[in-house]
Amino acid sequence: MIAATYTQDKTGFRIEDVPMPEIGDEELLVRVEASSICGTDMRIIRNGHRKLVDGQKLVLGHELAGTIERVGARVKAYHPGQYVGIAPNLGCGQCTMCARGLPNMCPDYTAFGITFDGAHAEYVRVPQAAMAQSSVIVLPEQLPPEEAALLEPLSCVVNGNQAARIEMGDVVVVFGAGPIGLMHLMLANLCGASKVIVIDVRDDRLEKARQLGAAVVVNSEQEDANGRAMHETQGRGVDVVITACSVAAVQNQALAMLAPFGRLCFFAGLPKDGSNIPIDTNVVHYKNLLLTGTTGGSPRDFRTALALVASGRIDLRAIISHQFAQDEMDKAFNVALNGETMKVVLRRQRPTPSHQAACVGCSVSTGTE
Repeated sequence: MIAATYTQDKTGFRIEDVPMPEIGDEELLVRVEASSICGTDMRIIRNGHRKLVDGQKLVLGHELAGTIERVGARVKAYHPGQYVGIAPNLGCGQCTMCARGLPNMCPDYTAFGITFDGAHAEYVRVPQAAMAQSSVIVLPEQLPPEEAALLEPLSCVVNGNQAARIEMGDVVVVFGAGPIGLMHLMLANLCGASKVIVIDVRDDRLEKARQLGAAVVVNSEQEDANGRAMHETQGRGVDVVITACSVAAVQNQALAMLAPFGRLCFFAGLPKDGSNIPIDTNVVHYKNLLLTGTTGGSPRDFRTALALVASGRIDLRAIISHQFAQDEMDKAFNVALNGETMKVVLRRQRPTPSHQAACVGCSVSTGTE
């Protein structure tokens, strides 16, 4: 079967034929209906991953929806033909975080497409731990696969949104108008924010944010973002800031925007060599600020994301810019690695011409085959 693979510190990224996964008595084989290319996939291709050992090879991909093809002999809770999504982070099952239903916070977590084979392939093996930790979620048949594949990133945004404690009437700033920033925008509006200000450096993404409900958009290369935030709040400052971009300078800038009792969610991480930024703790002290961060999402967050999408409260189609058939993986990754897209989705069934994008002038610049 065709798959997108990565080998740590060896041959790197490839699109190639790999064997069909074999499953054990307590496992599932899922036919991938759709998978979405994530920023984490891009970072692994370019820089590897701390959880991989030298020479380790895996199939990438952790955002997926699929149909159960086969079940192991001892699997009772699932059956062939069920349409499922998967919360991809699996915990050890024994630690305090796992006991709280937070496998994404397990210090020994594993994950599809990060430590074992993922979903940028025709089929994926689902280990017993995914079922034991309630990470295999049956989906409504009417939910299109391309949207279902985006439930995982939305679950991460749900986690960040809850940590930021957005309340009715809040003024919210979102730094970054990529797919994650736009999901934060949509959720903030659902939570009753009186005004969402989206800040980015790309006018095309800011226009998309405006279309999706941003009250104010700011190109920070052309306008003083802090000054605009103060203007929009009559000098008071904003209630919530979410950093949905991996830019160190943004994090201190975000702190300066907050009103008393404001909340700041460091949603996007920073490269290890750029994460030691100075924080004026007196500002935190005297303004009674809350600084928090989140990583990943839990199975519960995944179910919340599903409820929002299935009910029509969140429309994930708005952030899909490209769809490709699985046999066009090379084109899909060329487009994603070019960095000018929103969400790129791979489909088992060939997308209709109106949804299928051509790859023009793009190339995979990873230094590997």
